[in-house]
Amino acid sequence: MPHALVVDDDHDSAASLRELIAGEQFTVAVAHNLRDARRQIALQQPDILLLDLRLPDGNGMDLLADPKLVANSEVVLCTGHANLETSIQALRLGAADYLVKPVNLTQLQGVLSRIMKPAALQAEVQGLTANLDETGHFGHLWGRSPPMKRIYEQISRVAGTSVSVFITGESGTGKEVVAQTVHDLSRRRKRPFLAVNCGAISPNLIESEIFGHEKGSFTGAERQHQGFFERASGGTLFLDEITEMPLELQVKLLRVLETGRFMRVGSTTAIETDVRIVAATNRLPYQAVSSGKLREDLLYRLNIFPIALPPLRDRVADIPLLANHFLAAICEQEGAVRHFTPEAMASLVTYPWPGNVRELRNVVQRAFVMAQGEAIDETWLPGGHEAAAASAWGGLGGPELRAAPAPAPARLAEPVQDSDAPSITLPIGTSVAQAERALMLATLRHYNHHKERTAAVLGISLKTLYNRLKEYAAEGAAPPEHGTAAQD
Repeated sequence: MPHALVVDDDHDSAASLRELIAGEQFTVAVAHNLRDARRQIALQQPDILLLDLRLPDGNGMDLLADPKLVANSEVVLCTGHANLETSIQALRLGAADYLVKPVNLTQLQGVLSRIMKPAALQAEVQGLTANLDETGHFGHLWGRSPPMKRIYEQISRVAGTSVSVFITGESGTGKEVVAQTVHDLSRRRKRPFLAVNCGAISPNLIESEIFGHEKGSFTGAERQHQGFFERASGGTLFLDEITEMPLELQVKLLRVLETGRFMRVGSTTAIETDVRIVAATNRLPYQAVSSGKLREDLLYRLNIFPIALPPLRDRVADIPLLANHFLAAICEQEGAVRHFTPEAMASLVTYPWPGNVRELRNVVQRAFVMAQGEAIDETWLPGGHEAAAASAWGGLGGPELRAAPAPAPARLAEPVQDSDAPSITLPIGTSVAQAERALMLATLRHYNHHKERTAAVLGISLKTLYNRLKEYAAEGAAPPEHGTAAQD
C-alpha cells in the first residue's frame, strides 16, 4: 500500500486528514513538528507528504531545504488560504500541489490518485531533453532552436506542478500544442485534456458550455448538461483566446479558480472541481486589460507561470525540421513519397511566415497536392510564381488582377500554369466579392468540382471553400452575370 505522512501541528486537522487518507487505502503516519517529521521520513519514505508550513519548531519549507530528504516523495502543501502567493510559493518550493484547509474530500482524492514519484517525472523529462538533438521534438513540439529550448525548459519546470499556466503568442505559434505537452508530462495525464476556444462559442452559450446547465434552466434546456469543468475532472482544461470570454463570465471563472467550486446554470448547488487551468491568448495581456478585454484580477490569477511562444520568424532554424515533419506526416497518410528541392527549402526559410507554424503546415499540404512528381519545387510555395497573385488577392492565392485602360476590361491571368487553361474577364468596377465568387466558381468548374484541388490552387483551406460555396448556394449558385468564363 502507498504510504502518506501528514505534518501538521493542529491535532484535529491532522487526525481528520489521517482518517480521510486511510479511507483511500493508504498507510498514514502523523508528525506535529519538524523533528518528528524527519524521524518518520527516516523510518519510512512517504509516497506523499502533506505539509503544513507553520510548525512549532520552524517552517515546513525547511524539510525541502534538503532535496535528498524528500526526493522520492510527492509534496503537497496544506494552507488555510488559496491565493496567488500560495501558488507561487508552492511552485518555488517544489511542491506538486496544495490543499486548502479544511481539506475537501474530492480534492484530496484527486491529489492521491495522481501520485507519481518526482524522480519518475524528472527521468521522463530528461529523456526527452537528451534525445532532442536526435529526434528534433519535445513532446508534441518540434524544434531545436534556442528559443524553443527555453520553452522546453519552462514546460519541464511547470508540468509536474498543479499551478495555472498562461500561454501567449501570435496566432499559429502552437499554444494548444504547448498546453497538450504540459498535460502529457503532468500527473494528470491519465485524465482528460479538453480545449475550449472562448472566441468560437456564442456568448449566449459559453457559460452553459463551460459550467453546464440544469434541465429547464432556459428555453431549449431539455436535459441536464455537464460542462467542460465537470468533463475535465481530474485533468486539464485549456481555455484558448481567454480574452474573448465575456467579462461577466470572467468574474465567475475567477471565482472558480479561487474557491474550487462552481454551479451549473440554473442550479443553486455548488460542485467541487479538480481541474488544472491552462489559458492562452494571442493578445498582449496588459494591453488586453487596458482595452477592457481581460479583467486585471483574472490576469493575475492566471498568470502564475507565463510562457511566451516565439513567432516562427524568430526560430528560422526550425523551419526545415518542421516542413519535413509535416511533409512526412502527409506522405504517410496519403501513401506517397515527396521531398523538397533545395530551392524549395530555401524559399521556405526566407519567407516571413505571418501565419507562423499553422501557415507553414498549410503551405506544405498545398505543395504536396500540387506537386507533379516526387520533387516539390518552389512553384507553389510563398515566393514562387504565384506569390504576386496571392498578395493581390489578400492571401486568396488566385490570379493577379491586371488593370487595362478603360473602358477595356481588366483581365485575370491564368489560374494555373497550363497554357491551355481557361481564364475569366471582369469589367472595371467589379466588386472584390463578385470577383472572388466568379474566380472560385470558375476554378471549381475547371477542376471538375474537385474541391481539394480547387482549394489548393486558390491557396485557401478546404473549410473556407465549403463556407463560400454554402454562401453562394444560398444566394444562387450562378456567378455574376458580367463575369464569363472563356476558353483561350
